[in-house]
Amino acid sequence: MKKIITVALFALGLLKSYGQQKEYTNPVLAGFYPDPSICKAGDDFYLVNSTFVYYPGLPIFHSKDLVNWKQVGNAIHRPDQVNFDNAGVSRGLFAPAISYHNGLFYIVCTLIDKGGNFVITAKDPAGPWSNPTWLKEVDGIDPSLFFDDNGKAYILFNSIAPNNNPLYDGHRTIRMLQFDYSNLKIVGEEKLLVNGGTDITKKPVWIEGPHIFKKDGFYYLICAEGGTGYNHSEVVFRSNSLGEAFVPYTNNPILTQRQLDPARKNPITTTGHADFVQTKDGNWYAVFLGCRPYESSYYNTGRETFMAPVTWKDGWPTILEKEEVLQYKYPVPMPSLTKTVSNNFSGNYFFKDGFDKPTLDNRFMFLRIPQTNWHSLTEKPGNLSIQLQPQTCSQKVNPSFVGFRQAHIKCYASTAMHFNAAAINEKAGLLIFQSENNYYYLCKSVENNQPVVQLFKSTNTGGLDLMAQQHITVATQALQLKIEADGSKYAFYFATQKNKWVLLKDHVDGKFLSTTTAGGFVGSLFAMYATSLGNASTNKAYFDWFEYKGDDQALK
Repeated sequence: MKKIITVALFALGLLKSYGQQKEYTNPVLAGFYPDPSICKAGDDFYLVNSTFVYYPGLPIFHSKDLVNWKQVGNAIHRPDQVNFDNAGVSRGLFAPAISYHNGLFYIVCTLIDKGGNFVITAKDPAGPWSNPTWLKEVDGIDPSLFFDDNGKAYILFNSIAPNNNPLYDGHRTIRMLQFDYSNLKIVGEEKLLVNGGTDITKKPVWIEGPHIFKKDGFYYLICAEGGTGYNHSEVVFRSNSLGEAFVPYTNNPILTQRQLDPARKNPITTTGHADFVQTKDGNWYAVFLGCRPYESSYYNTGRETFMAPVTWKDGWPTILEKEEVLQYKYPVPMPSLTKTVSNNFSGNYFFKDGFDKPTLDNRFMFLRIPQTNWHSLTEKPGNLSIQLQPQTCSQKVNPSFVGFRQAHIKCYASTAMHFNAAAINEKAGLLIFQSENNYYYLCKSVENNQPVVQLFKSTNTGGLDLMAQQHITVATQALQLKIEADGSKYAFYFATQKNKWVLLKDHVDGKFLSTTTAGGFVGSLFAMYATSLGNASTNKAYFDWFEYKGDDQALK
């Protein structure tokens, strides 16, 4: 009898095990990863995001199962590819789109204010990528490529209203040009695909982010509509051929969350700017951007990458029905491939770097492109050395700044640093940074020839307002610094003995770092940062390690 019961319990356990569906967590790329574009090459999926003026730019992610993503490189990885000089944080590289055709990968993108639209190519998406070929005929933003099955290719983009005569604010168009992909040049005449949006009589705004794909003999055009704020959405059009008019779906939008109660628990908002991909078993999925406010419209994590299944009905796709809420958890798309869900860019992950490799982890970013070699991982092995520069993060230049995305509403970032300031203008430490005018700086410096820990708040004139300061008695040993985020509040700590944290200041206003307050299109970054505030210096700061941990309740 005992043996029978044991076998029965074992069988029941197996049934429960098989009955449990593996799930992935949204966002699939947490933090500042906006404007996702995706393509399939064989059995592999590749995804790219906007990075604006951060460098290296346009991160390339790879996955076999659409769930477990790994960053394999960056498409903008050499200083001679683009120029970000004098560009604000939310300028630079807008909305890339990645494609694969006949063994070659293509990315089209817009370098706003600095040359317009370009195409780059690579045989391996991990790189190297080519220098840009500029496409002067493409007069707009958000380009994407479509390779038809007749051997022709086209480039789509958001552009101005007809005759540059907008009927209302936000009146834009979607246009198309034929693209000679063998010679990377535009051929033929421009064609207007969409004027205004799904229904111009209702004055739709900011039709953008176009992608075309073909299914069952129809050409489908998907676009974002409504702007990137709370009214953001995704819409779809269909045509029998590229020579005929694109007809909007009567049940548009196919994705939005604008109809839902903003006060709902753990909201995901501003969904749109989607791209579609099909798995080998014929199922369709959409990647798109969204935001996770901690209060009202306030969020500091920027626009993130989400994914949801696409359903088809009567020849039309839908991501979410009208009142449907975007979920934090969905079943994995290909359960036979996903043995475990292990995505280091999603969920409440922990990241730590001891700087024991010859190159920086590709999750770190510089603010614009370094013009000199001001950082090193080999000068003092096991440390990231950062040369103090006169440049500051309030200027539109390349300061001594190594950033890591804030990817959670509740999280912390910490580091340990050896640094002795020679003058009051010399400072090194940890930033939480959203823009040139919106950041907090926790740093070590000197005051009256005594070492101090200071907390500054940026001003809109490029200055620093001192919020808190504390003298420390030991100048030579490692100083630990930590910034904790909890929704709209941040707390700042230091330690002169390992992990014996001293609170410098808490309940600091986090809304100051939000997109609603600071503006722009980026999220906040924690950054190791050193500056001599306009004066020449030969001093350096040595960072022993950097760590980050998320703790969002909705992601558990």
